[in-house]
Amino acid sequence: MESQDPAVVEAVKASGESTLEKATAKAKETFDQLMNVSLNIAVTGKTGSGKSSFINALRGLNDEDDGAAPSGVTETTMEPTMYEHPAVPNVKIWDLPGIGSPNFKANKYLKDVKFHTYDFFIILNSERFMENDVMLAKEIKKQNKNFYFVRSKIDNDILAEQRKKGFDEQNILCKIRKDCQKNLKEMGDPKVFLISSFELEKYDFEIFQNTLEEEVPDHKRSALQQAWPVCSTESLEKKIKMFKGMIWAVSLASAGVAIVPVLGLSAACDTSMVLLFFTRCYYAFGLDDGSLKKLSEKVNKPLLEHLAKSKFASAIREKSMARLQVSVTLATLTTLEYVASLFPGVGSAAAAGISFGTTYYLLREGLNELADIARNIRKEAELDILCSNS
Repeated sequence: MESQDPAVVEAVKASGESTLEKATAKAKETFDQLMNVSLNIAVTGKTGSGKSSFINALRGLNDEDDGAAPSGVTETTMEPTMYEHPAVPNVKIWDLPGIGSPNFKANKYLKDVKFHTYDFFIILNSERFMENDVMLAKEIKKQNKNFYFVRSKIDNDILAEQRKKGFDEQNILCKIRKDCQKNLKEMGDPKVFLISSFELEKYDFEIFQNTLEEEVPDHKRSALQQAWPVCSTESLEKKIKMFKGMIWAVSLASAGVAIVPVLGLSAACDTSMVLLFFTRCYYAFGLDDGSLKKLSEKVNKPLLEHLAKSKFASAIREKSMARLQVSVTLATLTTLEYVASLFPGVGSAAAAGISFGTTYYLLREGLNELADIARNIRKEAELDILCSNS
């Protein structure tokens, strides 16, 4: 081993490579994949099925937010419309034209919407799945892509049934699921996910989330996990685990200049990687002002935003608000030195230049702090209590 620094030894071991040079090369590739691998999700269904609200929910937006997909009972989508995830720009969700036409031809439809653009398809319906849904699913399957049936607007169904005597939510959900599967019997025994775009923490959204994570290609899983809304303690912990598993790569990639000199790169370039990593964590955990404001309104607890006001989180937030894509500037280096100074034992090292061990420690402790803030916010919002009572 070229270096006896315990942090370097640990990072190389985590990489699975035999030498520091190979580990550093793999780290740069892994970091690039974490930040840039593309994921294109197609959402289709007939007019009025709630496609726009579903897409907005996946992007962490309300229907009235700036940049939200326009919603309404009339068909607003005449051709594929791409919506970039606001915090993970390499994840793109596509609103495809409705499939309600009586003259619908699945093979022509897929050709028209540029079928090969998408990693998988979500077929949405707020009522019974019909012949067009089945035709489309068959054609997608024939072309070796994954598809998922989502029965939307479940909250509306539950609200309507609550007025009746003998209301039993689980019986209603079971009935809806069986009715959907009956109409999709030509597809064998397909999974149907019951979802409310306005209450993702309820019903089948987490099962849907887990299914996608299991079936998406390995190299694209981190993109999905970063972009996916936090709907439970389990989903938050999976995000935390994923980011922890990337610390070795960010450490080696960002310290690569010091360990394996590369002509033309500077320390400022490396620190931008660290800040970008923290920025992704910050948004993935739902610590940005927009996410916390929505959560505060939902649970009627107006002070949740103050729980994310630690000096460390504030430093990340200020840089994030200035620009998500952190550029290579002296200001970036200054910000990282300030962030590093917030942790005992790191500040003096930062003043002399960020060493590998310092970077490794900073990433680990910074991630732990952001994770603890996110956990405390869920606890204060009593989200798990609300979910268990729903």
